[in-house]
Amino acid sequence: MRPKRSFEHWIVLAGAFFGLALLLVLAWFVAPDPRGYGTHERLGLPACAMMKWLHVPCPGCGVTTSVTLAAHGRVLDAVKTQPFGVVVAIAIPLAALWALLGHFRGRDLYRDLNAVRLAPWLWVIGGALALSWIYKLVSVLAPRFTAR
Repeated sequence: MRPKRSFEHWIVLAGAFFGLALLLVLAWFVAPDPRGYGTHERLGLPACAMMKWLHVPCPGCGVTTSVTLAAHGRVLDAVKTQPFGVVVAIAIPLAALWALLGHFRGRDLYRDLNAVRLAPWLWVIGGALALSWIYKLVSVLAPRFTAR
């Protein structure tokens, strides 16, 4: 007899595959912005306010572009653009694989996620995002100072 899964299980499963579908859409239909940021604007989203007003990249600047580059198979360019985007691009198919395996093993994905200790993961993700932001700041701002 199959174990009963929660409604939330199905939301987690659908969310994992929605992420994978989004990655495939980026690969097939979206060209990465050559500036190294702004690809999200091609999806109808507004320009980054921090970049627009202060001419300084926000922590997420370049993530969509980097994910799109990785989805196009240009992993080295993705790393150069925004390293955290590569982390996201790798995490998306891994999440879908985890969800698929858990589902077919009869697990309740929502209960499995609730069992994860979140604090250590937040430190790791936050640290990776912070280091990637520093890299992005240096890569965008350094040419302005060396050009003088």
